[in-house]
Amino acid sequence: MADRTRTRLLNALKSAGPQTAAELADGLKVTSVAVRQHLDGLRQENLVAFEDVRGSVGRPKRIWDLTGTGHQQFPDNHSNLSLALLNGLTELFGEDGVEKLIAHREAQSRRSYGAAMRGASRLSEKVELLAGLRNLEGYMAEVAEAENGYLLIENHCSICVAATACKGFCRSELNLFRDVLGADVAVTRTEHQLSGDRRCVYTIEPRA
Repeated sequence: MADRTRTRLLNALKSAGPQTAAELADGLKVTSVAVRQHLDGLRQENLVAFEDVRGSVGRPKRIWDLTGTGHQQFPDNHSNLSLALLNGLTELFGEDGVEKLIAHREAQSRRSYGAAMRGASRLSEKVELLAGLRNLEGYMAEVAEAENGYLLIENHCSICVAATACKGFCRSELNLFRDVLGADVAVTRTEHQLSGDRRCVYTIEPRA
């Protein structure tokens, strides 16, 4: 049970971002005392850290978040191998070879995504299907409603190391979303993990 609560705590901080112990306890349906005990243990392992944030009134709030080591607890699709292969490809075939690889990956994803989303007509259905596909690839994706459409939220980047080495992967994924959702849909990346944000967020809206 302890290991399960520990895993749920890490997942909660990864998917929802910084939170107080009380917020975590409420979301996980466990006591605040139990959450604080687990957080203290995770802090000793350098998986989480806290910051005391002072508001306008009252005592400061203790906000917990994952450390860099904590983020590394989530899979990155064999990042070391991916980076080694990418570096080798660059040495052998240059930047043109890398761009061809990215284009090939994008075309493969376009075919598989398109097949999975075939028959979906409503934008809400398409976005939910897209989030499901991304979850299968380890992106911890979820959908939220926005003022004029939807937000596709990816709480984890499963190709982060490769994308850091080559920004073309991020450009390619944005193009992929635009293609599979259709010309009548506007897709904009509003948060970007590689730009310093905690996650990647895409605003998806029907065009006027």
